Amino acid sequence: MPNLSSSFHDVAVIGLGAMGAAALYQLARRGVKAVGIDRFSPPHPMGSTHGETRITRQAVGEGEVYVPLVLRSNAIWEELEAETGESLLVRSGCLIVGPTDGPSGAMAGFLKRTQGVAQQHGIAHEMLDAAEIRRRYVQFAPQDRESGYFEPGGGYLRPELCVSVQLARAGVLGASLHLDARVLSVEPSGEGVRIATDRGILHAGQAVVSAGAWTPALLGAPFDRILAPSRQVMHWYPVTESHARCWDESPVFIWSHGAGDDDFFYGFPSLPGSGSVKSAGEQYDAKVEPDRVERSVNPLESRTLFDRHLAGRLNGLSAAAVKAVTCLYTVTPDRHFLIDRHPGSAQVLVVSPCSGHGFKHSAAIGEAAAEIVTAGSPTIDLSAFALSRFDRARIGEPNEAAAS
Repeated sequence: MPNLSSSFHDVAVIGLGAMGAAALYQLARRGVKAVGIDRFSPPHPMGSTHGETRITRQAVGEGEVYVPLVLRSNAIWEELEAETGESLLVRSGCLIVGPTDGPSGAMAGFLKRTQGVAQQHGIAHEMLDAAEIRRRYVQFAPQDRESGYFEPGGGYLRPELCVSVQLARAGVLGASLHLDARVLSVEPSGEGVRIATDRGILHAGQAVVSAGAWTPALLGAPFDRILAPSRQVMHWYPVTESHARCWDESPVFIWSHGAGDDDFFYGFPSLPGSGSVKSAGEQYDAKVEPDRVERSVNPLESRTLFDRHLAGRLNGLSAAAVKAVTCLYTVTPDRHFLIDRHPGSAQVLVVSPCSGHGFKHSAAIGEAAAEIVTAGSPTIDLSAFALSRFDRARIGEPNEAAAS
């Protein structure tokens, strides 16, 4: 580890997961003298950016404000694929299943909101009734009262590879990395910032803080009141031999079956050679500390997800999971992103603790962060994600749920 006390950079990026790796890459592309800092060695399984796959979809039911981000992100992934020869984005298609007519709860309306966004933005899609879903995809067993939205341009990203490719490209373009370095504080210093780590001190003109679940403790107020880290679990269930082919060729899927925030699950095709299907729900019932979260998964957790969500809806899977891992979501009260300057320091940009639905947008958010710190404003309008939308009356009042 070099002597950090003598280090000065134009921009320091703190946290090199989805958002931080993208920001560092985009800064390096612009010739900025940038350094990336992470308390681990990314890609790693300690935060929010791991687990082999992350869903991407163009008609984002969480709100049309996200559409420019996901479309630009897809373009960046394709540019990176052309540059590196790596496969980052797999367009397997995306199927969203929900009640055709039902209650207007957060997830219950997700299907109709997605369809509305697709129609408004001209995104290719089909609406399928339950019989047609069962005919096309024998692995899915929707009831007659359910229907589906199918988007052929949807699919999944490979999160670990996306991070490692962007960090590698950033290094080639001149960025430096300080890994396994815990950031202790970020403070204004003259016209820039002073970053204290357990390996020494760095000075930078600006800092991009993309530390995910570690952001509240690092930055304190008001972020410690707004950002809530939560423990999530991903499960892999073995595929039966009779359904191996259909799961190999499956679209990604999101399935809402009730009015509650947790009455849904999502999942992926069986990846080559895996013989299993990854699926998960979401849980927001307890705020956790990222350094103290329970990382092990009790087999009962996997069985509970299977019995509550998958049984009777997915065919060709066995109930005993072959693997389960945890990850962390960092959620705002309204479950939308947070991208804004620190109210106590204009030199610190806080980037997207992204409430469980951010990876698909991360490439464009990294680009936007680089634009903000170099040019003052982003090409894509990010005003919907400003800190100012939170006030004391609204903090703690969740809005609509966010799917993967």
